[in-house]
Amino acid sequence: MAERFDPAGRRVLAVCIAAGFTTLLDQSVLNTSVPALRDSLHAQSAQIQWVVAGFSLAFGLALVPGGRFGDVRGRRTLFITGLAVFTGFSLLSATATHPWTLVAARLLQGAGAGLVNSQMIGTIQDVFTGQQRARALGLYAVTGGLATALGPPVGGLVLAVAGAQDGWRLTFLLNVPFGLLTLFLAARFLPPPRSSTGHPDLDPVGLVLVAALTLVVMVPFVRPPGVPGAVGYLLAAGALTVLFVHWQRRYARAGRHPLVHPALARSRPFALGTVVAMAQFGSSIAAGLVLIMFLQDGLGMSPMGAALVSLPAALAMGLSSALAWRVVRRFGRHTVTAGMALSAVALLAGGLVALRVPAAVLPVVLALVQFCAGIAVGLVNAPNQAAVLRHAPPEAAGVGGAILQMAQRIAAAVGVSALSGVYLRGTSAGDGSGHRTAYFYASATCAAIAAAAVVVSVFAARAAEASPLPVAPGPVAPLPPAPLPFAPKPSPPPPVDHRGPREPATRVPAAGPGRPDGPAPG
Repeated sequence: MAERFDPAGRRVLAVCIAAGFTTLLDQSVLNTSVPALRDSLHAQSAQIQWVVAGFSLAFGLALVPGGRFGDVRGRRTLFITGLAVFTGFSLLSATATHPWTLVAARLLQGAGAGLVNSQMIGTIQDVFTGQQRARALGLYAVTGGLATALGPPVGGLVLAVAGAQDGWRLTFLLNVPFGLLTLFLAARFLPPPRSSTGHPDLDPVGLVLVAALTLVVMVPFVRPPGVPGAVGYLLAAGALTVLFVHWQRRYARAGRHPLVHPALARSRPFALGTVVAMAQFGSSIAAGLVLIMFLQDGLGMSPMGAALVSLPAALAMGLSSALAWRVVRRFGRHTVTAGMALSAVALLAGGLVALRVPAAVLPVVLALVQFCAGIAVGLVNAPNQAAVLRHAPPEAAGVGGAILQMAQRIAAAVGVSALSGVYLRGTSAGDGSGHRTAYFYASATCAAIAAAAVVVSVFAARAAEASPLPVAPGPVAPLPPAPLPFAPKPSPPPPVDHRGPREPATRVPAAGPGRPDGPAPG
């Protein structure tokens, strides 16, 4: 039977889940309001891509330095600071009158959200141990998945009530009351910061190289450079990758703490599982955004109607998340592989039905496809995260969660910019058939990413079976004193006599050599 959280632990966990839900709900709520936002601010395609991708980019890049600052400076102050930044710039996003103002506000929102989430992971690791820590991290992962799935229905409801012109602003304002309430709870219930005289080793060069590499991958999708430019961006990405790997090794040899701990890169289950997490998170976030755009722009549905099509994904995700651990106990790491395979099939099926099914029944068919996609997310998300973090080496266990989340958020930034670019450029025909074809190409791309992740997941499962779980350092029982040189060999203790009780009057001779109940001769 699972050990229950004590009252103080429940309060801390409630604060972490509330902050996680608020910050992670933001982007998925925005997906529903993108067409209304674009029309209200007269935003161009590139600006829209930065609005939706910039949040994930800044979120991911803030995770690791935020976690390291929290290790040294204490988590409570940084938790409150990050949440205040996120809440304040949510208000600025709601009042923005120019697309680039909204882009800047979204970048700062993302940085605040990344700072908050890095402290949540660290706080859970500080407060809970053993099975309770695993349960708390699992609840956090499920919360993130539910926030992502519930965002479109919540956004659609807001737009239906307030109208398109003001509704998109209210989707940002939703963050403010939730943020203020969570700030109050955090100030009251989070544990006080621990005193420390250390200095955070942030590896700023490594962070800059990751940011540059992400931007080099993103920009060609935001502004297509043509064939020569694409080759240039590809070469630049390769050079930055080589430079990053070289810098991480050099930084580690100098006795410093690189952005990606060398032990994490050497752990094949951790590395391969992180790739699976990136593919799953990036493809699902991008597919959700493209679906909402297709339903509103291509089929002319209202925001609420589009949200209802995506609602089955939220319901299925909640159901499968609750049952996923039972499946994992039965099938182990192969549950994640099966979930990724189902995701690939659902994504491809969504694109195919968009091409073939009449518009009158297409929303119903897409809702059924979304139900299958939601089941897939529930089977992959939390089980894969738990499997990945179990194989984080002890010396890098603290930063492992931050690295995993950073990788997912960077994948989301690249995926959103790439897939929204594929869709927006494919709609140049201007009629329904153009939107259908564009949606098919975007969905097929997401399906290809998920299919590649299936192969990686198979190798991850094999690597996990071949690699023993790392053992965290713990208290060690004192060893007996070492024997002196040439000390006489001690006699072994007499064996236990199993012949039952003897009569009290019976005299038992002393044990010794030659007796059946004595030690063997030396």
